[in-house]
Amino acid sequence: MRFVLRSKVHKAVVTDADLNYIGSITLDEELIDKAGFWPGEKVLVVSNTSGARLETYIIVGKRDSGIVCMNGAAAHLIKKGEEIIVMGFELTDQPINSKSVLVDENNKFVRFL
Repeated sequence: MRFVLRSKVHKAVVTDADLNYIGSITLDEELIDKAGFWPGEKVLVVSNTSGARLETYIIVGKRDSGIVCMNGAAAHLIKKGEEIIVMGFELTDQPINSKSVLVDENNKFVRFL
């Protein structure tokens, strides 16, 4: 069994960072659907801007809002305006075809990579 990349949102821009929230990343529901993520799913978040990496879980944000908000302690590591990749993994004994979602600077779907 191996953990393999199942899906990712590539080049998203953090729209907010809320230190007073109790953990997680809030994502636009449209991006969650396009990537095939689940609410509450553990994800790896990597900042292309600062190089920070962290694990957290997904909270559903308003559909078509473009929201990508780092919440709680994660907001200390990844700040508003940073470009990030959000990745979900699967434990499997078979190779899988991962889904990569490219977004624009407003976190709107551009195309599958």
